[in-house]
Amino acid sequence: MNTSPTKQNDTIWWAVGGIAAVVIVAAALWFVFGGGASSSSSQAGVPSDLDFATTRTTNQGVFEVTIEPALDPLSINQLHQWELQVKTKDGQPVDDAEITIGGGMPQHGHGLPTQPQVTEALGNGSYRVEGVRFNMAGWWEFNVNIAANGQSDDVTFNLSLQ
Repeated sequence: MNTSPTKQNDTIWWAVGGIAAVVIVAAALWFVFGGGASSSSSQAGVPSDLDFATTRTTNQGVFEVTIEPALDPLSINQLHQWELQVKTKDGQPVDDAEITIGGGMPQHGHGLPTQPQVTEALGNGSYRVEGVRFNMAGWWEFNVNIAANGQSDDVTFNLSLQ
């Protein structure tokens, strides 16, 4: 096979150029999709008027719910438990409620990485929730669905993890 030095140089430059193009595109995609985002930019696009209150009235006004994470500040990739307190709209504790937990990251379109559950009714309207875990920084929603005394309602809490 007879190849001239010019053809070999051209082939090498095409290969180097192709590799450089792939690296540039990969770096751009990594940055655009969050790999290069700092923790402060992980909050980009989060609505500025979010309510981060830990006590909220349910959507139909049936219950008042307070969340109290056992960890402060909330940590990433660590299982922890929470305590919920459920009261009627006039402040009476709600015992014997059926409570389900959900949530996720609205900006990412995925739910919680675990399935938190109420593991114990503590009395006086308080409930222990175990199995809560967040796997990345950003804006999370924590949904609480409650059925008690022939009524059901739900509430969503906003959380910001750094």
